[in-house]
Amino acid sequence: MDFRLDETQDAIARLAAEVLAGSDKPWADLGQAGLLTLAVPERLGGAGLGVLETALVLTEIGRRAVDVPALGHLALGVPAVARWGAPAQQDDLLTGRTLGAAIAEPGDPLPAAPRTTLGPDGTVTGVKTGVTAADRLLVTVAGPAVVIVDPAAPGVTLTGGILYLHDAPVQLLGGDGSGPPRGEAAERGGARERGGAVASADCHADLHRLALAGACALGDGALAGALTLTAEHVRTREQFGRPLATFQAVAQQIADVYVASRTLHLAVTSALWRLGTGRDAGDDLDIAAQWLTAEAPQAARTCHHLHGGLGLSADYPLHRHTALIRDLIRFLGGGEHRLTVLGERVCSSS
Repeated sequence: MDFRLDETQDAIARLAAEVLAGSDKPWADLGQAGLLTLAVPERLGGAGLGVLETALVLTEIGRRAVDVPALGHLALGVPAVARWGAPAQQDDLLTGRTLGAAIAEPGDPLPAAPRTTLGPDGTVTGVKTGVTAADRLLVTVAGPAVVIVDPAAPGVTLTGGILYLHDAPVQLLGGDGSGPPRGEAAERGGARERGGAVASADCHADLHRLALAGACALGDGALAGALTLTAEHVRTREQFGRPLATFQAVAQQIADVYVASRTLHLAVTSALWRLGTGRDAGDDLDIAAQWLTAEAPQAARTCHHLHGGLGLSADYPLHRHTALIRDLIRFLGGGEHRLTVLGERVCSSS
């Protein structure tokens, strides 16, 4: 497989890196450069591109571990609405609103059968965890399906990252759920001529794939950024008159981090390529998520160790990378959970 970036993708990656280099207002600068609307349809002023192009921006955000709402808005909200939203929903949600997602429930980070329920009266009741504030939230519900929630609506409370929904009015993503999805999913024929229930289930499954892809792209960048910081430190820091990198033990440890980072990058790139071209990316996404949750924490600890006392300083940039990696691992459910999911997938396909 040829994973080399085409001209447009390479330009996006380079532009994102340039915009984020030394920016003190990264989210605004990314928007000014048009990098937050890559997946937005052209009729709404976006570029009409796909998952892979958006993931390139996510990776650069992770590489610098900047504090922006990348996962909820850029990885989940915009692509999901662009791929599945009815035209009126796209007009409303993709023209200036900040989007977020509420997927996790107590004890289950990515539930295949959410306990949050959608009533016949069009209201939702349930509890979601790990939710950040946004103008509109995409919420997974039993069915399964995805609904749009206004955090300011009656029956909605968001506090301490927990979203409480009690008879909250919602709107089904895709309108009434009938007819084919829009955007990339429709172009790929993902749910052509299917009934509303099946289309809603496809939308729910696609949101989970976008969640895995977005988290892995951010994690790929975060670990690569930590490696860059550490490699520069051991190259320039001297001990006994010699750079740290010339000591065999240091060289072996930085090599281990390099192997972990490059392996993660390959797994993530493979998954994103399959997802972006409409192929079945399930296996690759689960492999990438498992590698991120299993290997990135140890690699990050090694980076801190190789920094010595500097690695303990709370204001040193490396801590931002470590914090981002920890947040992503919690979002994915942790190493044991991802290994279990991967094992179940292997057993079901054998």
